[in-house]
Amino acid sequence: MGKLIANDADSYRYLAESIRMHPDQATLKGMMEAAGFERVAYTNMTGGIVALHKGFKL
Repeated sequence: MGKLIANDADSYRYLAESIRMHPDQATLKGMMEAAGFERVAYTNMTGGIVALHKGFKL
């Protein structure tokens, strides 16, 4: 689709790959906790397409 619409297949291939490799919400929360963040939470937005993670590091 990226080649057809934007004549740029490589950028759209990169985008799809980066989305596939990104951790899910719970995994990212665990990674933040392992890095020392406290009170880590996330809020799903747009039906889970976007998630806002927050945590505190004191």
